[in-house]
Amino acid sequence: MNDMDKIKNRIKNLATEYLRDIISVRRHLHKFPELSFEEHNTSEFISAYLSELVIPHKRGIAKTGIVGLIEGRSGKGKVVALRADMDALPVREQNEVEYKSAHDGIMHACGHDVHMAGLMGAARILNEMKDDFGGIVKLIFQPSEETYPGGAKVMIEEGVLENPKPDVIIGQHVYPDLKSGHIGMKGGNYMASTDEIYLRVTGKGGHAATPFKNIDPVLTASHILVALQQVVSRNANPGIPTVLSFGRFIADGRTNVIPDTARLDGIMRTFDEQWRSEMKQKITRMAKGIAEGMGAHCEVVIDPGYPVLHNDENLTQRVMGYARDLLGDECVHEIEARTTAEDFAYLARAIPGCFYRLGVNPPDSTTAPNLHTSTFNVDESSLHTAMSMMAWTAIHEMKLTV
Repeated sequence: MNDMDKIKNRIKNLATEYLRDIISVRRHLHKFPELSFEEHNTSEFISAYLSELVIPHKRGIAKTGIVGLIEGRSGKGKVVALRADMDALPVREQNEVEYKSAHDGIMHACGHDVHMAGLMGAARILNEMKDDFGGIVKLIFQPSEETYPGGAKVMIEEGVLENPKPDVIIGQHVYPDLKSGHIGMKGGNYMASTDEIYLRVTGKGGHAATPFKNIDPVLTASHILVALQQVVSRNANPGIPTVLSFGRFIADGRTNVIPDTARLDGIMRTFDEQWRSEMKQKITRMAKGIAEGMGAHCEVVIDPGYPVLHNDENLTQRVMGYARDLLGDECVHEIEARTTAEDFAYLARAIPGCFYRLGVNPPDSTTAPNLHTSTFNVDESSLHTAMSMMAWTAIHEMKLTV
């Protein structure tokens, strides 16, 4: 048995030893969720855990974020960053479990409780094994992944990628489409950019029985809504996945009252930054032009969101190899790109990054509640993979020369 096999076995054994504790950690975090940039008690809980392990860390980055450092035997060498997001969603939980959210209308419906607990478990393993590696592990607990401008961007602006600067960064995210004990990843462009679209159509309201005296913003907004679908169907390159969807249409009139204004709110997502820019211009021109042609006015606001998440090809191939060694070939999957978005993209633009998916579906289940739903939950045995995979990846990367 070589040295890396011994390290692998020790990581697995420690993950098994710590699993019950990390499940308790996850349940505490799940029971007391907090919204974006409001993760004060969450931050306090993580800090107390790191303090108990005597892991030096700094709080208050991007309001509630935490950065910790674990130095190997030399304190020099490659710096590997591991990231977990902290915030919950404004969702009312429907699961009847002992750790059901105690904060009505707030829920960890996207698995960030698993991400934090997994990183805390990895930190415990790495801290126990710090004499087995040379280098530094940087622990990043990031607030506000769910809400613009995103905690990653703010943390970068406040120096999270300096002193010391990581050579690579690793992130993981729960994935109900995979069974526990499995992971999936994709090199290159993996997740879409995202922008929010806000259209306000102003016309002239009045009695619905005399439409000739009005400039109808409801009809105008309807024409805009239908016409904008051509941006994807007739302008987008079929080779570039693109989504344009509107989830809110508000025209606050009555059956016999045409209002003065109507609102359309939606999203646009794609995988190409040049097309992303062109798409914004097309949406703006079409919306304004249609409104003007119908005698109305359209105000267009496109709020820039997260960029395309690009997984470094070389790093992702290495991480896939580590995963196969740790979990077995049958448990590691190449997965397709997703039109969901993640502010890990900012981190992966600054330094080489790999963002992979953690299977959380019970082995005996055929279906699993989707992310962002009130019934989302995970098979907690997946926390063994969550912490062992991060620890194993970090040690492997630190074995490489800078």
